[in-house]
Amino acid sequence: MQIPRQTSVTLPFPSRWGIHAAVGGRPVVYGIFNINSVTGNRVVGTVNFRGRDIPINGYWDENTKQLRVDSPYATYSGHLTIFDDPSIRIRHYILTGRLTMKPPSLQAGQYGTWVATTDTVLAGAPISSGVLPPVGVFLTSDLLKGAVGR
Repeated sequence: MQIPRQTSVTLPFPSRWGIHAAVGGRPVVYGIFNINSVTGNRVVGTVNFRGRDIPINGYWDENTKQLRVDSPYATYSGHLTIFDDPSIRIRHYILTGRLTMKPPSLQAGQYGTWVATTDTVLAGAPISSGVLPPVGVFLTSDLLKGAVGR
């Protein structure tokens, strides 16, 4: 009898991420990006920039660490990187990528960038701790910890 292998999904769920987006070179706003579930390669969650949860649905490719999700107002595509900081026992998860605004958004057709981050306690040996993460990691991390907007 063969025992099925369990695969480890590196995209944590359920998880709450701080997100920052810029469209047309202008910062849009900070918000909260929730990944409620990852089933197979299907991702379900919400994004909230202005006090209202907006549903997102999309796909996760574990092999390439690529995420693509759609909301009613934008399409987000991004790549996951992991940065471990063994000195403070934290694993940072960083999603960065591009977005395209779509109708009915007033910015429909415009492109931009986004960064979303979350972190967990580092359990075990670090897997990645090369270069420093982008500054967005610290800004969105502060958002999740309640330091932004006070």
